[in-house]
Amino acid sequence: MNDWENHKLPHRNRLPARAYTFSYSDEESAITGDRGASSRFKLLNGAWSFHYAENPLFAPCGFESEEYDTSGWDEIAVPSNWQMVGYGRPHYTNVRYPIPVDPPNVPTENPTGSYKREFYVPESWAQMRILLRFDGVDSAFHVWVNGTEIGFSKGSRIPAEFDITNHIHTGVNTVSVRVYQWSDGTYFEDQDMWWLSGIYRDVYLLALPKAHIWDVTTETKFDADYNNADLDIALDLQNLSAGATIEAELLDCALNEVACASADASTSKVNLSMAIKKPSRWTAETPNMYKLLLTLKDASGSVVEVVPVNVGFRQVEIKGEVFQVNGVPIKLKGVNRHEIHPDLGRAVPMETMLQDILLMKRHNVNAVRTSHYPDDPRWYDLCDYYGIYVIDECDLETHGFQDQPGWRGNPAENPECEAACVDRMVRMVQRDKNHPSIIMWSLGNESHLGCNHHAMASAARALDPSRPIHYEGDYHIEVADVYSRMYLDRDSCIAVGKGEFVIENAVGDYRGMPFVQCEYAHAMGNGPGGLKEYWDVFYKYPRHMGGFIWEWVDHGLRVEDEDGAQYFAYGGDFGDQPNDSNFVCDGLIFPDRTPSPGLIEYKKVIEPVHLEALDLSKGVFKITNRFDFSGLDELAMNWTVSADGRVVSTGSAPAPSVAAKSSGEVTIPYETDGLSGECYITISFMLASDETWAPRGHEVAWSQFRLPVVPVIRQLSSDDFPLEMEESPCAIMLTGPDFTFIFDRVFARIATWDVDGVALIEDGPRLNFWRATTDNDRAWDNAKAWRQAGLDALQERVNEVSCQRLGAGVVAITAKTRIAPPIYDRSFECEYTYTIYGTGHVKIDASVVPQREWPETLPRAGLQMEIPYHFDRVSWFGRGPGESYPDTKQAGRFGLYSAQVDDLYTPYIFPQENGNRMDVSWVTLTDLRGQGIIVMGQPTINFSAHRFTTMDLEKARHTNELEPRDFITLNLDYQQNGIGSASCGPGVLPEHRLLTKEYKFSVILQPYSADGMSAAESSKNRL
Repeated sequence: MNDWENHKLPHRNRLPARAYTFSYSDEESAITGDRGASSRFKLLNGAWSFHYAENPLFAPCGFESEEYDTSGWDEIAVPSNWQMVGYGRPHYTNVRYPIPVDPPNVPTENPTGSYKREFYVPESWAQMRILLRFDGVDSAFHVWVNGTEIGFSKGSRIPAEFDITNHIHTGVNTVSVRVYQWSDGTYFEDQDMWWLSGIYRDVYLLALPKAHIWDVTTETKFDADYNNADLDIALDLQNLSAGATIEAELLDCALNEVACASADASTSKVNLSMAIKKPSRWTAETPNMYKLLLTLKDASGSVVEVVPVNVGFRQVEIKGEVFQVNGVPIKLKGVNRHEIHPDLGRAVPMETMLQDILLMKRHNVNAVRTSHYPDDPRWYDLCDYYGIYVIDECDLETHGFQDQPGWRGNPAENPECEAACVDRMVRMVQRDKNHPSIIMWSLGNESHLGCNHHAMASAARALDPSRPIHYEGDYHIEVADVYSRMYLDRDSCIAVGKGEFVIENAVGDYRGMPFVQCEYAHAMGNGPGGLKEYWDVFYKYPRHMGGFIWEWVDHGLRVEDEDGAQYFAYGGDFGDQPNDSNFVCDGLIFPDRTPSPGLIEYKKVIEPVHLEALDLSKGVFKITNRFDFSGLDELAMNWTVSADGRVVSTGSAPAPSVAAKSSGEVTIPYETDGLSGECYITISFMLASDETWAPRGHEVAWSQFRLPVVPVIRQLSSDDFPLEMEESPCAIMLTGPDFTFIFDRVFARIATWDVDGVALIEDGPRLNFWRATTDNDRAWDNAKAWRQAGLDALQERVNEVSCQRLGAGVVAITAKTRIAPPIYDRSFECEYTYTIYGTGHVKIDASVVPQREWPETLPRAGLQMEIPYHFDRVSWFGRGPGESYPDTKQAGRFGLYSAQVDDLYTPYIFPQENGNRMDVSWVTLTDLRGQGIIVMGQPTINFSAHRFTTMDLEKARHTNELEPRDFITLNLDYQQNGIGSASCGPGVLPEHRLLTKEYKFSVILQPYSADGMSAAESSKNRL
């Protein structure tokens, strides 16, 4: 039987799992914590010789020999995935296996990569124990050193370490690795991501002195008041010599000694303990870290080695139904994070890891679930240092077995696979056990529930009883310590909070457990919607721990088309079959780490400071501190009073002293006397000093309130601006002092509107009910129902057009139309009334009455028109600066904004509806000189402006397929349907749905010049 198809063989000669530590020759280098500062560490990353074969038998025979000539081979970078550099192709599936399900067998076509390189062993290592460590290889591999087979390993996302001491010599040596794309381990690793192969994490050598610290386990335990703590240290020592001692020294962040302990190193197992008075505690808000130096000395007192371990004083407990850290209930404002890079695949560099964690912290994210495997070991160091709670998840997902009757063949339920499953769990726990950031162990993801999960949980608890066990697939509560679900809707979350949620055939009782949504709010494309409503529930019920949005980053891979235009590819773009298309692009940030509107919304919803107005006339507010541990003392409070977007006054003060999870009152001194227009106070909470993750002045939270100021209204008379009118069977022509307006009676739209010879409109406006469907629309019944009803193929019949002079300077044109799809007799009975004033104003009143059977909801209801291409300078007063929709508008603050049309576009990987701005009082679209058009809501509108038509966005599958038109599509919407997260979760909440019913709305259009009256002042005119 092939090693790579032997499910009873997790490894051969791999060393037992242990903590991720490094040996240093002295305290000075050990204190740095930098593995590269150790003379006993040698990185083997870089260029390796590489051979690619379609089957293991086609791989070069004898290549492991020291004499084998690889000069004719290619070179490949390590770490990397070979599909990312031209060998084979990336393949994406969500659930389905890309190979026939026949465990433990894999296809004959099993791409195999052979790697080889030389490495140098210095004389100083001659008497040392030498280890070869691979941090990640997908999916199974053999390794040789100097022609001798060293071992074999599976488990793609967990380290494999081998002792090569007896097979190397000082000077030049060779290492050879053969990697198999498919193995029986593949059936354990079906994790909704690109299938990518190769040596994709670091490879390095470790030199240990003959007597050395093999493993270390630390645990911190607080007293009942969480004031003082014990630091317990368990050491596994090897090859001890008589008279050896072990010393432990704990240093604070300033490298001052806090405590020390020592013991004879006379046995292989040594336990030390330190009593620490009032240690600085570790939480995600206060990630206080200590450095533990473990020094092994020989009988003469000489230092043999120093091993540093980072320590955080943190204690996780479940008390009743509440999850606590250091005795305090916490809320997890989390994300699920896959390891992915748009150019490097899963070989994610440290720079990108740091970029991820800084983005998280700056957007109020405090937790990560390592979906669905252990991450690069350096990720956890970042989480410790910057402050991120972690659910560390085992490298186990067998989701594709759900396509077999009764999950037939599922490794998690096969007793023969127990050793393989437990091996994956033990290796994760042992590697990561010393990280304070890890607050739970997870048994994997979407692998049903089997006997092997029970064995994995038992093994984890035996190694580490201090952390609870998580597993979402434990639907009947048999093995996990917390109740976890995915994508429960708001009402179900409320039921869980109340203890009214029904679980059939439950073994345990969730009502005595904490509850976490390990996945919710699927962030695919435009969305997710409804975050505020989720968090209203999470804050209300103590049982709720919070949740983890699916997911952090889009997995799009950067490619170029034949014209050199870049875009991000997804499933199927490489000819990969079967595939799950763009379901791999469902993150809060784009592949290049640009935040999406969804992340901006999430930051606002989970912000830690909340204000409510008690008395706006006096500036009195209720302030609530939603931090779990921190007061507001380290924040500064700034405020701005604005009128029509113009700053009137500002102020600042230290944030009020409000303890965590508490509320108080704050009075902000501002004046409203003399203010007019749309007036707001915006209150921001900023970092008062630099933090590790953001500089002083970074905005953490904000609130905004409209002030009770009477708006200014000016009545205009059109009597001084007479209109001339000419009628014909096909048109109505109106001529004012400086404009010509021609209405097309045949098609009931504006044919011409010229002001001083400048055309304002190229086509329209017309009523519009369709939007380019979002990922959430398409995945739910919405888009299907909308298309079946013909909403994407509507035609308009003009039934009647009439005009009436209402005064010397006022003419009203009324058009009655029927908008309907082909095939069916359903329709919208519509009426437009254009009231044209000699002043140049055009008021459009529209009414819509649905007839016969339509879907429950509509995509949108509004007007659409085409305006000149050069009207690409946009200013507006309303929500901004980013896009907003009924259930994704919390991050939109009212203000005066300016942008170019191209900047209003959100480049979702799969093109779709985007760029809407809500609650807009007015918007101008002008040329470079400031000439154009102003649109005023009655009282507000939604608007979006694109160089693409709605159907361009609907038909395109990638951003490079969008060709700018020679006009701008301007949407003036009365309302849009909400967004939801139905791509893999609940649909739009009832309160955010655009129901199919009668609608009436109005807008005013007017010629505009930036050289004349300002847009804000123009919006105050009434006719």
